[in-house]
Amino acid sequence: MSCFEFEAKALDETNGADMIWTAGFRSAVISPYEQVQLSEPRGFADQTVRQALYLAGGGQRFRIRLTNRFGRTALTVGAGSVATDSGQAVLTFDGAEKVSIAPGDEVVGDPIDLPVAADARLVLSLYFPEETGLATYAHKPAEVAHIAHGNHVTAPTLPASEQVEARFYVSGVDVLSPDATAIAVAFGDSWFEGVGSTIGANNRSVDFLNRRLDKGWVVNQGIAGNRLLTDEVGESALGRFDRDVLSVPGTTHVLVHFGINDLGLPGMLGEPPATTDALVAGLTSLARRAHAADLKILAATVGPFAGAIYPGISTPAGLAVRREVNDWIRGTDVFDGVCDVAAAVANPDAPDYIDPALDSGDGMHLNDDGARLMANAFATGAAWW
Repeated sequence: MSCFEFEAKALDETNGADMIWTAGFRSAVISPYEQVQLSEPRGFADQTVRQALYLAGGGQRFRIRLTNRFGRTALTVGAGSVATDSGQAVLTFDGAEKVSIAPGDEVVGDPIDLPVAADARLVLSLYFPEETGLATYAHKPAEVAHIAHGNHVTAPTLPASEQVEARFYVSGVDVLSPDATAIAVAFGDSWFEGVGSTIGANNRSVDFLNRRLDKGWVVNQGIAGNRLLTDEVGESALGRFDRDVLSVPGTTHVLVHFGINDLGLPGMLGEPPATTDALVAGLTSLARRAHAADLKILAATVGPFAGAIYPGISTPAGLAVRREVNDWIRGTDVFDGVCDVAAAVANPDAPDYIDPALDSGDGMHLNDDGARLMANAFATGAAWW
C-alpha cells in the first residue's frame, strides 16, 4: 500500500452523522525530573501562562485537557480562559473555575460552545495562584508560551510577559466531530515535534501534512529526543504507546518515526547504540499492537544524521544500523505502508547526511523546507484529501 493510502471515511453531513469527541490537538509531555534535559524545566507561582494551540481538527464544541502526569504535588489551576476567532469563554471543570489536579492525574474541562476551525489558533490562559513545582511539559514544541505575574486570564494582552519555548500542563483539545472522521497520530521524535522549523510559524512536518488533507487530520505526539526502546528523553515509545496512541479518541491510523535517538543519544551518554535486531523488534511490536487495536500503521525510514554537530551523536556504528533498519523497513510487510522520509531529505551525493538545502543547521534536524518534504513523503498516494 502507498504511504497514507487510507481508504478514509468521508464525512456524511447530509445523513446526520453521529457526533463524537475526537482529538483535535495533542501534546505529548515529559517529566521535568529526567537526567537528560534538552531545555530547562520550570514552575510557576502567582503567574498566568498563555499558550497558543493550533488545532489539527475543528468542531462546533471543544474541551481542554490538562495534565499533572509528572508532578510531585497537587497542581492548582485558579482560573482559566480560552479564546478563538469566535470569542472568549471561561474554562470550567464540573462547573467550577478552580480545579486541583493530583500528581499523575489529568482533568478534562467542561465542553465549550465556541466553534473552532482546523488550522485555527486557540489561545489558552491558565492562572497558577500557588507554587506548582516543576511543570509537566512539552519541551521543544516550536511554539512560545507567554508568562506574566498575577491573574490575567481574561486580559487581551499580558503585561510585561516572559516568553519561553515550551508548552506547560496541556495534553490536548477534544473537538466534537462526525464519527467517520479519519484521525492519525504522528508518533515519534523531534522530526514530528518540529525541532528545526521556524518557531511560531506552524511549519512542522505534521502541519504541512495537515495542509494537504481535506478529510481527517493528524495530531502530533512527537517528543524531541524520544527513543523507541529506552526511557529519556520522555518515556520510550514502547512505554507510552497505550497512552499517546491507543487512548487518543477517534484514532484510525498511527504514523511512526523513531530510531535517530536510539542510535545517536547513547553516544552522548557513553553507551553503545541500539542494535538492528532490537530496533526491528521494537518497531514490529508497535505494528502488532496497532493492528490488535484495529489501527493502520505507517512507518517512516530513519532520517539521516551523519552531519550532527553534537558530540557523540554520529558514529559509524550508529549509521550502519540506520542503513540496516531502513533496508528492513523498505522491504517488510509488517506495516500497512512505508514512507521513505530518509530518501526524501537525504543529500543525494552522501545519503547519510541531510540535503544541505533542507538542514536546519545542526546536521540532524530539518528546516521548514525539509519538514515540507517530509510531509510530502507521508502524503504520497494518500486517498483522504
